[in-house]
Amino acid sequence: MEQLAEKAQFLKSEYAKKLDALDANAERKWGKMNVQQMIEHMSEYVRVGCGKDMLPLQTPEEHLPKYQEFLKTEKPFRENTPNSLMSDIPAKLKHSSKEAAIEELRAELNNFFETFKNEPDKKVINPFFGELNYDMSVQLLHKHAWHHLRQFGVDS
Repeated sequence: MEQLAEKAQFLKSEYAKKLDALDANAERKWGKMNVQQMIEHMSEYVRVGCGKDMLPLQTPEEHLPKYQEFLKTEKPFRENTPNSLMSDIPAKLKHSSKEAAIEELRAELNNFFETFKNEPDKKVINPFFGELNYDMSVQLLHKHAWHHLRQFGVDS
């Protein structure tokens, strides 16, 4: 449980600081999104993570146990992991700056934690991993956050 608390704390206070320190024009190691597009993408998946936004299930039900087992591990997502809900062309920017995108992400993360504080038994449907509780949602967001930090060369 301590490890989960550390991951939640990272998402609450350290993640946005790492994004603040990231150059808006940082070169990506893989993928097509730039830094701001990645931040806006993360806001979208934080909204999914607390049930604010819902996306259709993409994974066949018989594969969900295997996907959830992977999610429980510390194995990172592979580079260029496909997302069937995303176009080959990154989404147009929603915000005027990286800083504005980070502010939205901070607000969405605050909403995520507030939602589960008010509804600790809440379950949400993730389009790739199926039904997730708070612990699994934090695990996924932490894994997803580090996947994209590594995409732009942040290793620790």
